[in-house]
Amino acid sequence: MRLVDRAAEETIDALRGAGVATAHEAAGRVGLLGPEIRPRQTGTAIGGSAITVSCHPGDNLMIHAAVEVCRPGDVLVVTTTSPSTDGMFGELLATSLIARGVVGLVIDAGVRDIADLRDLSFPVWSRSVHAQGTVKASPGSVNVPVVVAGRLVSPGDIVVADDDGVLALPAACGPAVAAASAERLATEATKRAKLAGGTLGVDLYNLRPLLADLGVRYVDRLPENGSTTGNGTA
Repeated sequence: MRLVDRAAEETIDALRGAGVATAHEAAGRVGLLGPEIRPRQTGTAIGGSAITVSCHPGDNLMIHAAVEVCRPGDVLVVTTTSPSTDGMFGELLATSLIARGVVGLVIDAGVRDIADLRDLSFPVWSRSVHAQGTVKASPGSVNVPVVVAGRLVSPGDIVVADDDGVLALPAACGPAVAAASAERLATEATKRAKLAGGTLGVDLYNLRPLLADLGVRYVDRLPENGSTTGNGTA
């Protein structure tokens, strides 16, 4: 499929600025890809619209086919029809995607040429790093719903990725999640100031009654024999 409906740029920018953890919480803790998809660089955050690719394992033909439909600001999201760790993406494909304005890659398989990718400043989140090469022989699909690390990703979904992982959300819910993310950031700023001033988390979140209800007791020292009573001690 060549045509994809994309979220508004300002919505994507807001979610990228909020970060994966905050946006995930603001979305109701949905949309997070599994932790096996890891960043291959540090300190990088991206946001964009998903261009999805389904490939046969060990075959990157459809990644090449997908480049043609990418637009500036897109994120290429790749999966395979069965598990694979082969190095399906490297420096040459990254160079091609950069020329199309693609902001990053999320792939449920392997990548290689990591040093070159970092030199190009092309962000990648992948299942593995593996030098194993691939072929270009098997048909697949571009811009169909795919499952990546346990998460369904559809063409045009908003993809946000940073050091904490990868989040994929339907474009339609983007504005609401962006607004909720902004509220969380404002609340966190207030909490951060209080914690920096010495307020304890147990007081900030009013956790002392809960600890008491759970039977947790504060003691100055443990008995010499090390025994305790109750459900817990602090």
